[in-house]
Amino acid sequence: MEAGDDTEEPPLPLELGRFQVSEEFGFLLPDPLTELPAAYGPWMDIAHELPQLIMSHQLRARVHQMPQLSTQHLRGREQLHLAHLVLSFITMGYVWQEGEEGTVQVLPRNLAVPYWEVSQALGLPPILSHADFVLANWRRKDPHGNLDTIITLPGGDSLRGFILVTLLVEKAAVPGIKAITQALEAVLQCDGDTLHRALEELAGAIEAMSAALRRMHDYVDPEVFYSVIRIFLSGWKDNPAMPHGLVYEGVSPEALAFSGGSAAQSTVLHAFDELLGICHRQDTAAFLHRMRDYMPPPHRAFVERIRGAVSLRQHVLASGDPRLRLAFNRCVSALTDFRSYHITIVTKYIATAAAKARARRAEPGARAGPSAGKAPSALEDKGTGGSHIFTFLKSIRDTTREGMISA
Repeated sequence: MEAGDDTEEPPLPLELGRFQVSEEFGFLLPDPLTELPAAYGPWMDIAHELPQLIMSHQLRARVHQMPQLSTQHLRGREQLHLAHLVLSFITMGYVWQEGEEGTVQVLPRNLAVPYWEVSQALGLPPILSHADFVLANWRRKDPHGNLDTIITLPGGDSLRGFILVTLLVEKAAVPGIKAITQALEAVLQCDGDTLHRALEELAGAIEAMSAALRRMHDYVDPEVFYSVIRIFLSGWKDNPAMPHGLVYEGVSPEALAFSGGSAAQSTVLHAFDELLGICHRQDTAAFLHRMRDYMPPPHRAFVERIRGAVSLRQHVLASGDPRLRLAFNRCVSALTDFRSYHITIVTKYIATAAAKARARRAEPGARAGPSAGKAPSALEDKGTGGSHIFTFLKSIRDTTREGMISA
């Protein structure tokens, strides 16, 4: 089993490929594999039936019958990412099959051991993260460029829409990712024209990300997201439904705690924050920094490299060039607007949906479990990553706005 990663630090300028960042796809895995070698058929068979197995309450029984497979036959980063994606989805289905009131305390050895080994090889935690759910979970459905997911969970078209709209946000960021390297090189070369173009490119990319995010309304039903999908993104850290974490049988006798999937695990916004010198408040910054542990290590290294680079903000301030200041502020303003719109989305899909779910729970005959559509209540005021959601989102929006350079 091998990942073939090479994360040694190259000299500036940043070479995207050395950090497993694609010129065409950014942080998305380019053309992910959709099938594993035949030896891993038992995993793939379960993964392709996940929605039906979960809804019929049969997934746990199927997992218990699954053979424990060796990971030694997995070759290369693409196979490892698909294996991690498959095992992540199976794990989330296994844990949350019966809803927040019917969780398990132990992940069985035949799932836990290979999942741990694949996670170690990739440098990812053994839980579903943004790197699996979005970055490695897409395929071309037809020659016309239409996209689909590789593995899915209950939630139907809304789940598919949630993944693919988030993927489009990542894809819209690509010109901005490339602009980061151009901007840092321009600072080193004291090339104001190139820096101005890079900042304009970055601002345009962030604005395109906001436009992509608005498509969430067209493809994702708030009730389905909150009542069916959201629980499967929940982790076992800072979650009252699983206060003791999860024992990975055959890996550790002690329960382990990992955060669920979160937009805060997307490398894009971390990279933009570091470039623009956005300084978040202590508790918020600590959570964001912890979310970097859920990124592929080369992407994490890319963010850290930007953090250690020359200060763009100080360069713009020192230049006294009003054109650069305006372009820099356009980037900060676009990032602030993106985060404001994210709050709008979260209000609709979590806060408003939670209020409706509370009203439904008060009705007679409310049943448990995601298959019955009973919304979880443990994370009503928190994100799936475990943060207090509105406090967190408003804090990062406000500190982003404070990054503007005054005239």
